[in-house]
Amino acid sequence: MISIIIILSIIGMLLSIYAFYIEKRVEENKKYKALCDISDKASCTKAFSSPYGKMFTIPNSLMGIIFYAVIIILALLNQTNSIFYLSILSLLITLYLAYILFIKLKNICIVCSLIYIINILLVIFSYV
Repeated sequence: MISIIIILSIIGMLLSIYAFYIEKRVEENKKYKALCDISDKASCTKAFSSPYGKMFTIPNSLMGIIFYAVIIILALLNQTNSIFYLSILSLLITLYLAYILFIKLKNICIVCSLIYIINILLVIFSYV
């Protein structure tokens, strides 16, 4: 299970790094169009640049990078209990952000949705 947790965390980290990259590009150029911007209703840029793209002035993507790095370190230390509890916390945040994305923003973000799936899988695979 530890190897699956590490693989999921690496994928989550890569997606978070991509999200952070998009956020920085949009800050530099408001007309930047990311690969994940399919339409007006399916836009990761819209999600990342919304007021909900940050918590406590910290970009969600940066918190994701840190979260997945911590999970990888804990997995290497075989701390599955800690991973499980952190994953539960991330699942609560995921549910909140999914509500914001789909209900309030009425948007579909492919990168966000993939991260949501990874967070759900982390809970499942870290369950002891």
